[in-house]
Amino acid sequence: MSLADRFARLPTGAKLLLILTAILLPIGIALTLVGSSGIREANAALEGRSQDQGRAAAQAIDSLVARNALALRIAASGALAEGSQGACDRARNSLAAAPAIAQSFELEGPDGKPLCSQGDVGSTVRIPVVAPGSISVRVSPDMDAIAIRDGVEGGMATVAIPLQELKNAVVTSGAGVRSLALHDGSRELHLIDPPVGSNVRLAVSNLPVGNGNLVARVGIKQQRVTTLDRLMLLLPVLMWVTAALVTWLLVSRLLLRPLKRLESAVTQYHPGQAAAELPRRLGPSTEIQELRDAFARAISRVDESEREMSSALDGQRRLVREVHHRVKNNLQVVASLLNIHGRSAETGEARAAYAGIGRRVGALSIVHRNHFAEMEENRGIALRPLLSELAAELRAGAPESARGLTIDLELDTVHTMQDAAVAVAFLITEIVEFSMLNCPTDPVEISLRRTSDLTARLTIASPVLVPDQEQQPEKVQFERIVGGLAKQLRSSLDRKLGRYSVDLPIFPPL
Repeated sequence: MSLADRFARLPTGAKLLLILTAILLPIGIALTLVGSSGIREANAALEGRSQDQGRAAAQAIDSLVARNALALRIAASGALAEGSQGACDRARNSLAAAPAIAQSFELEGPDGKPLCSQGDVGSTVRIPVVAPGSISVRVSPDMDAIAIRDGVEGGMATVAIPLQELKNAVVTSGAGVRSLALHDGSRELHLIDPPVGSNVRLAVSNLPVGNGNLVARVGIKQQRVTTLDRLMLLLPVLMWVTAALVTWLLVSRLLLRPLKRLESAVTQYHPGQAAAELPRRLGPSTEIQELRDAFARAISRVDESEREMSSALDGQRRLVREVHHRVKNNLQVVASLLNIHGRSAETGEARAAYAGIGRRVGALSIVHRNHFAEMEENRGIALRPLLSELAAELRAGAPESARGLTIDLELDTVHTMQDAAVAVAFLITEIVEFSMLNCPTDPVEISLRRTSDLTARLTIASPVLVPDQEQQPEKVQFERIVGGLAKQLRSSLDRKLGRYSVDLPIFPPL
């Protein structure tokens, strides 16, 4: 199928939308590229600003660490140069002269053993030993602070910077920090916890602090172009999309929707039913209103033609009914003539022959009459009333020796076609007649049970039904006849002692 054929098969609304898109698409693509480029540049600028704020916070902490380390090195060098006796007092006096410097410190020997301390610096056992001129910065293992160990001639000095001083340094830097944590690889110190239950997205940066001894994980509010900013940048694109959609909606509302309503009303119309109700309000389009009026005129002509056809069909149905009625009457006349001639026959064999033929003609007449009822209901021949009437007819026409014969019926309500009904009627007639002539005092049981939606099982029980009996001429002919009737039902006759069964086709239940 070519592209033109596929386009021709699309609904009108889809065609219109595709045409508008094809016309305005180059402009839309150009405007989209320009707007996207502006958004990317704005996001890049905001991301750079967030990184600058994170670096400012890390630099504030780094400056605080460097200032304390320098002041501690000067104070410790001077204090230990004169010996360990009174070294802490000399270092305290030196640090007291330096502004914004932590006053809690500890002096250690070259092996890391404490010599003296001022204030609480926590446990310093896990802080590694450093050589003169080197420093080590770690998170204090037992207090909210960071510990700075500085190596000097004659020993080492350790100072603790409390958590609050670190936070004050970050706040003073002016960076909009939302979360900040310091970690040394094994321990972590949270200066500013991230907001809980907030939808604020953070841009996290890992920055080295204290000569790389610590890493500051800084979280800055992620600043991106908002939806409103995107709308402003992409306003030309939105105008293009809006123009296409508005055009499509107008065509859909003023043209396509009225046509769909008209199509639905015409589709729901069925000839012979009530007059079609076409919608009165179909929008301002005069062409659609004229189309509605044309449909109304066409439907009126269809209704008139339907009435004429219905009248002709009724006449034909009455004619067929009359033909069936006459055929049924003719079969009954033939049965009556056979009965009259049978009574006047001189031999018993002739009378029995006339009676057998009359029973078969009567069975055919009953089937024909029920077929006439089938044409009235159009559901197939109902086997229950047919077999009930056939059983009554067979008892009424039984010979003198079988006047006491009983026929017991157990019948489900099923319907079948005429051919199957004729074969069933003849099969029951043959078996019942054979029972009348050979076992006139034994009862006959006839049952009809539905076995599925499309099949039923007919079972006739009588002591005269003996499959393996010695094959007498009349028995051979009987078996040949009932076997042939079973084949007409497209089934095989299931012969068991005292019981013959056959499956027959039926109509599914309503």
